[in-house]
Amino acid sequence: MSGDGQSEPNLRENPGPPRINERHYNAESEFEYGSRAGFWRLFRMFNKHDMKFTLYAVAQAVEAVPEVVTRCVEKGHDVASHAYRWVEYHDFSVEKEKEWARKCITSLKALSGYAPRGCKYLNPSKFCLRYYGRNSPHSRTVIPQVYEEMGEELVWMSDTYADDIPYWIDRADKPNDPKAKGSLMVPYSYDCNDFKFHSANGFRDPAAFYNHLKNTFDVLYAEGEEGNVKMMTIGLHCRIIGRPGRFKALQDFVEYIGQKEGVWVATRTEIAESFGEQFPYAKGCLAKVA
Repeated sequence: MSGDGQSEPNLRENPGPPRINERHYNAESEFEYGSRAGFWRLFRMFNKHDMKFTLYAVAQAVEAVPEVVTRCVEKGHDVASHAYRWVEYHDFSVEKEKEWARKCITSLKALSGYAPRGCKYLNPSKFCLRYYGRNSPHSRTVIPQVYEEMGEELVWMSDTYADDIPYWIDRADKPNDPKAKGSLMVPYSYDCNDFKFHSANGFRDPAAFYNHLKNTFDVLYAEGEEGNVKMMTIGLHCRIIGRPGRFKALQDFVEYIGQKEGVWVATRTEIAESFGEQFPYAKGCLAKVA
């Protein structure tokens, strides 16, 4: 159980109470499906359509399946930090959160060494990308500090759901530093997310998931045609959307957007770099588009 008091109970096909201080092999096997089958089904599809994605890697998890990282690097996909372990960070002390952040960065950089040297993701800064999901009140300050202490660049963060485009925030720990760099927030999405197959207010079937994705895309695409460029994020979990019945809905959506002109399916790093070039950080100014 990797030091936990129970097997992970969240977002399961057949949820039930946790077994305290016992392994729950059925629960663990659901997660294992993601690395054994689901990931590779998604990987093949996105490569077939020449679409890049961002892999949110929990470091300790991908240490067990390093080929996931090396194959992503090989194909030019993003490998981003999803923290060292998938635990609740809310009550972590500042020092403990820093320690775990350092372990995560070190782990992901070590795994990236399996990739061909021609790949830009061998640049360590490309692993300084972050989405926790279970972040603490300190995270927006602590994590940038850790990257600075390690001599790395934090390109973007995604622990926000506040917009349909990226936006800048000031560094709370450097209010009086005129040379301080802001943090670029690239919003994540809970509504266009396959975890809602396992939530009470979520998708009852794959058709509902497809329709929601299509409706979201159509609205944002229309706004883009009017000159207001927008970003659409789809959150996917290999063990959930990787199941064949649900995968078909995603497959249909990918084929749908592939027929539309002007659609850019990009990694979050590419989005962050493009936005940052067009809308540079200005202290005290929320840089965004309409």
